Amino acid sequence: MLDRLRSMIDGVRADFVDIRYEVKTETLVEFVGDEIKNVGSNRTDGYVVRVGRDGGFSSATVTREKDVPRALQLASEGAGTIVATGGKEIRLAEVPVVSEKVNLRLDGDPREVSIDDKITLTRKYDRLMLDQPGIETTRISYRETGRDKYYVNSEGTSVSEELLTTNIAGEVIAKRGDLVQNVRVAIGGADGYDRLMDRDEKFLERALIAGRLLDAEPVRGGTYDVVLNPNLAGVFTHEAFGHFSEADIIEDNPSLREKMSLGARLGSEAVTIVADSTIPGQLGYYRFDDEGVAVMPVTLMDRGVLTGRLHSRSTARGFGEPVTGHAVAEDMRFEPIVRMGTIFIRPGENSLEELLEMMGDGLYLLDGKGGQTSGENFTFGAQYGFVVKDGIIGPMVRDINIMGNLFTTLGSIEAVSDEMELSESGGCGKGQLNIKSALGGPSVLIRGMVVGGA
Repeated sequence: MLDRLRSMIDGVRADFVDIRYEVKTETLVEFVGDEIKNVGSNRTDGYVVRVGRDGGFSSATVTREKDVPRALQLASEGAGTIVATGGKEIRLAEVPVVSEKVNLRLDGDPREVSIDDKITLTRKYDRLMLDQPGIETTRISYRETGRDKYYVNSEGTSVSEELLTTNIAGEVIAKRGDLVQNVRVAIGGADGYDRLMDRDEKFLERALIAGRLLDAEPVRGGTYDVVLNPNLAGVFTHEAFGHFSEADIIEDNPSLREKMSLGARLGSEAVTIVADSTIPGQLGYYRFDDEGVAVMPVTLMDRGVLTGRLHSRSTARGFGEPVTGHAVAEDMRFEPIVRMGTIFIRPGENSLEELLEMMGDGLYLLDGKGGQTSGENFTFGAQYGFVVKDGIIGPMVRDINIMGNLFTTLGSIEAVSDEMELSESGGCGKGQLNIKSALGGPSVLIRGMVVGGA
């Protein structure tokens, strides 16, 4: 396939040409309660071409090979007129020429598992949750997504990579009278079907938490010292900080770009943040981005000081910073943009118990539950939490939201635990629909967090 792609772009007169062909496969098994609502598989494929000429850059997508020459022509014509008509000039940073094929390494290939077995496994976990006290219903799905990617450019790079993720995820819903509580559940990753097996305890745990929330009181609103567990801390890191580390978010925002200058102190000494899509098995794993660049681990913040940023080739050229291999597209329908894969706060030296002792009185909050950001400010939900008195975990609380300013919060992180947990389900929507990503890290102790509640 790589040779065929090479022949398609040979002879195109331009400063730069690349083409990406991708085959995407998806399998879905969906339960609502004890009923199967959806079972199916599909396969799609297509081509994305990009052409750079005289500082202009244009792309086109097609689904048929015979339409590639026309797509190249349209992209070339578009690139040739962009700068002349007042459009933004785009240049690419230099990167090494590579030739590599990356094959899957799986513990249990889900493509060799029958759809009946996938239904049986999903039903088992679904039934386990439904059988617990207080549980009203469930929504749970098995999802399997494969991406076989082939990339060639006019500089000589040729790369192919197979990616495959599997997960079983959804929510368990408890009800008593008019009170309804839901808790999310997820298992999965990029290392094969075996990860999904023998995970009964995970689903039982989540169902029992949902049932316990029916007896929990709403949290009292106020300002608290809090400990966030790895998932909720990861949501904060990804949503509030991570997107500002994507160079295309800030490149045309002078005030934010100044604030996010490398070398600026933005957090406390306790905070080191890393983006590392090379960690095997995680949903955010890949070896090469959709510009054919090898992804590299990036230390975004080192002990509170901004030290790195995520880049495509064009943003790296514009900032004068290293290319990091973070230009990623959801699939063959899109051109790549700067995206996170796996992001986390680096663990510290304290145990969770020591963090709670350091906090004294406050709240222990667990697991993200939606939210939003507006510039530097954020609001996130927590699925559940506990009141902590003198470092001892007490009664459960519900209906929790945390809110604050990104930079104030980063400066208020006093300590991080020695845990390292990454999410088993996740995605990120930015400009396109969704890419697979992972987040997490340690638990974190934050002083003076505003908590919304009753």
